[in-house]
Amino acid sequence: MRMAELSERSGVPTATIKYYLREGLLPRGHRVNATQAEYGEDHVRRLRLVRALIQVGRMPVTTAREVLAAVDDASLSQHERLGTAAWALPRPVPPRQADTGAGDAGDAGDAADAAAARREVTALLDGLGWQQAGPDSPPGQALTEAVAALTRLGYPCTATHLALFARAAERTAGAELDLLESFPDQEAQVEASVALTVLYEPVLLSLRRLAHVEESARRFGAEG
Repeated sequence: MRMAELSERSGVPTATIKYYLREGLLPRGHRVNATQAEYGEDHVRRLRLVRALIQVGRMPVTTAREVLAAVDDASLSQHERLGTAAWALPRPVPPRQADTGAGDAGDAGDAADAAAARREVTALLDGLGWQQAGPDSPPGQALTEAVAALTRLGYPCTATHLALFARAAERTAGAELDLLESFPDQEAQVEASVALTVLYEPVLLSLRRLAHVEESARRFGAEG
């Protein structure tokens, strides 16, 4: 197919396709003459993956290029390919306590909270037997920051408390990977991994809030 058809099939504007070609995110087409090239189904699939990385995953071009290199690296397992894509996604930013103007004392308190939070996260991961990623991994760091923020505000966030939510997350991860395995090839699975990680998070948050409404009604709805 020519570039115009590739644009129509993929939903990516021609100018954007040319940009991806220049940046090395998309392989060059088969040159048919000095000014034209032909593209195949591999280009359509790659464009979907690039769009998932950059538009959905909001990755910088340089980061997307590194992920694509991992996708194309035959020496890597599918676990490593999916991990490279997931690790490259922007991590969630936990809420921070408002600045109290405490100066060095406040900084020292934050450091103590962060150290305590890291110990709880380490204990949590050890207790769960989750050995593939530790507290220094991107999600581990994000979790540690969230636990520190909760601790500063006086909410319980021990390893025992977190384990209840971690087991629920474990079941969710299993369901998501079952869905990923239904996609036809490794590249489609990496694309879906990025898209689903980003797009399913608001779904999961919405379901959690809906469940809160139902559970609250069951527990407290008859009061008064």
